[in-house]
Amino acid sequence: MAYQTFRQEYLQVPPVTRAYTTACVLTTAAVQLELITPFQLYFNPELIFKHFQIWRLITNYLFFGPVGFNFLFNMIFLYRYCRMLEEGSFRGRTADFVFMFLFGGLLMTLFGLFVNLVFLGQAFTIMLVYVWSRRNPYVRMNFFGLLIFQAPFLPWVLMGFSLLLGNSIIVDLLGIAVGHIYFFLEDVFPNQPGGGRLLRTPSVLKAIFDTQEDDPNYNPLPEERPGGFAWGEGQRLGG
Repeated sequence: MAYQTFRQEYLQVPPVTRAYTTACVLTTAAVQLELITPFQLYFNPELIFKHFQIWRLITNYLFFGPVGFNFLFNMIFLYRYCRMLEEGSFRGRTADFVFMFLFGGLLMTLFGLFVNLVFLGQAFTIMLVYVWSRRNPYVRMNFFGLLIFQAPFLPWVLMGFSLLLGNSIIVDLLGIAVGHIYFFLEDVFPNQPGGGRLLRTPSVLKAIFDTQEDDPNYNPLPEERPGGFAWGEGQRLGG
């Protein structure tokens, strides 16, 4: 019975969010079981381009460290905000969502050539949070019950939290920068005088991902509760 309930809930998760979070959990599980090591996964331009270990372009986004507070924190934020984007502004536009993943990942990888980062998954999570926060500017957030602020400040609050934990903020700044570039090109520049759409989803992605019809029984995650926990809850102003 519990398995059937879990399976039903799991299949309710939209496909891109389900695939990415599952890949992250399975990768971490494989490392914990010592089937693979982080040294086989991390971002290393020399190994990628000189020794053709191309898989590192993907695997460095799948490992968030050993199971612990940092891993759980990242997984919760990744799952919640990735899902809300896919069920919100990307509802019915799976190909566009996949293209955002590819664009963000490519840009982050290029930036990663110039900064000393070996895993980019946390930066990718911040990028998703940034895009969601800018597209939901009137959602009021409650972080750990201590801070109340509007959604666009969430990435900066997370960066401050990382700083308090003694982590490098380069990861957060990279995610914010890539998220802002995507948001500007996709949401701001097309609406400016003389502007236009510079990001166009390739037709091959649309052919692959946008062929399925919406499930009438689909139950999206309520966007008015973006955090789902006391340290990430939110509600719309005036709601």
